[in-house]
Amino acid sequence: MLQLTPQSRIFVALQAVDFRKGIDGLTAVCRQALGENPLGGAVYVFRNRAGTTLKLLVYDGQGFWLCTKRLSQGRFQWWPTAPTPSVRLSARELTILLWNGYPARAQMAPEWRQIA
Repeated sequence: MLQLTPQSRIFVALQAVDFRKGIDGLTAVCRQALGENPLGGAVYVFRNRAGTTLKLLVYDGQGFWLCTKRLSQGRFQWWPTAPTPSVRLSARELTILLWNGYPARAQMAPEWRQIA
């Protein structure tokens, strides 16, 4: 089972990906474009060119999970931008993204704060 915990490492590939690629093609994108090892247990998030579908790729120690979310109407409204090939998200930011929300506008409390 795929679980998102606060400790999950989540990388969002900023460039659109050809979704004819399967697990092998997406692991190659992880290695070549993102410079990451897909066997490291991180969650990798990819978007198609139209912005209607997301794919999540995760290795759980025994094999790969490939999850797809395709919107029935419209496009994903928010997508990060940066000069790097990927951006890190927290688990709760990914959850908001999967529900087609804006993580930056969610006004969530900080994930960690020192207790006085």
